[in-house]
Formats: sequence, structure tokens, C-alpha cells
Amino acid sequence: MNILAKKENKLFLILGGFFIANALIAEFIGVKIFSLEGTLGLEPFQYMLFGERMSFNLTAGVVLWPVVFVMTDIINEYYGTRGVKFLSYLAVGLISFAFLMVYAAIHLSPADWWVESATSQGVPNFQLAFAKIFGQGLWIILGSLVAFLVGQILDVAVFHKLKKLTGEKKVWLRATGSTLVSQFVDSFVVLIIAFKLGADWSWALVLAVGFNNYFYKFFVAVILTPIIYLAHSLIDHYLGEELADRLKKEAGS
Repeated sequence: MNILAKKENKLFLILGGFFIANALIAEFIGVKIFSLEGTLGLEPFQYMLFGERMSFNLTAGVVLWPVVFVMTDIINEYYGTRGVKFLSYLAVGLISFAFLMVYAAIHLSPADWWVESATSQGVPNFQLAFAKIFGQGLWIILGSLVAFLVGQILDVAVFHKLKKLTGEKKVWLRATGSTLVSQFVDSFVVLIIAFKLGADWSWALVLAVGFNNYFYKFFVAVILTPIIYLAHSLIDHYLGEELADRLKKEAGS
């Protein structure tokens, strides 16, 4: 039996692989904090929010998380709740496995020559750098995984609620709307678990950083809306009108 003989199976594997890869990469690059203004070549923009002085310094993970949630909506459209939940649980399992393997690698005894092998590049201790970058704290890992699952489940629920109200019309409303709601919750769940509970941040700081991150996610989600229509067009063309309509009907049932 060749499961790749059916277009819908091949498409699910492609979308699922891209979805999980993005989620996994976002987890690991999230340790880097970058300046959005500096990246765009702009002067830092500072403002006060909940009594905290903020600028657009963001975790690198936010670059990919909006893409993950857009992928969620595309998969939701063609494969329904069960397809999204299956991939979400699989992603959490694989991310957890990846972190376990990374922690095992950190605790392997490094070769003597390797520890100082990057000194000329400004890294005096390669082992400490490796452990610092990849060895995220347990609270951060727990927070990000819980936030991801909660966000996915909420995204699915809002998506289908909006689809029942609008039918096959207004793809932008159910896709972007569900992403905006789920991203809002995701932004605060991860901070509450990872930094309020794990690092005793003040509520003012949690709210300030949460809204700061959400402003960016909101903007990106809106900007990506045309991409959703492009993806739908390409997928419909690949599947053919009859198969595409059947998958959408089955996904909504």
C-alpha cells in the first residue's frame, strides 16, 4: 500500500512536517532576544507600559510562532480538529524528546581540545556556551509547551466557531481571528508559567512583556493574511476542486 499515492495524504505529510519543523525550530531559537528596531535599522523606540519601560526587544521564537498558527489554520481547513490535534500532540512529544536529547548531550564529557577550540572566535569555553544556549530552564520549557498546546486547542475551537457562523466565506476572518485570539492567550500563558512562577516576575512586568510580544504577533498575523489566501489557492489547485471541497466538508463535520 502506497500512502503517498493519494494527494490528500501527501499534502498532510508536507503540511505536518513543515508545522512540526517550525514549532521545533521556534523552541530552540527562542533563547535569543533581538531588537526589532535594530534589525530594521531604526532607532530604538521606547514607551511606558504598566509602569515598565519597554522597547521592541523580542525572543527570536516570535518570528516563527505566527507561521505555526497560520499553518494550524490551513491544516484545520482541510483536515479538521483531529488533524490539528494529532500534529499538536506529536509536536509536543517530539519537542520534549529533542530537549531530553539536548540535555543528554550537554552532560556528555567534552573533549579537552574542543572546549577551547573557538577561543579565537571569542568563545573561551565552548562547553559552557553550548550548555547556556541549548540548556533552557525547565520552567521555560514547561511554559512554552503548555502555552503551545493551549494556544492550539483554542485556535481550533475559535476557528470552527467562526466557520459555523460564516460558512465557506470570509477565510480571513476565521484564520486571522482564531490566530489573534490564540496568540493572545499563548503570549501570557508562557510568561506566567516560565517567569511569574519560575522567576517571580511582577505582574506589571508580565503584562508589559506579554502585550509587547502580542503587539508584534498581532501585526504579523494581519500581514500574513494574504499568504493564507495564496496557500488556499495553491492547495485547491493541487488537490483539484472536487477533492478540496470534500476535504473541507469532512473537516467541518
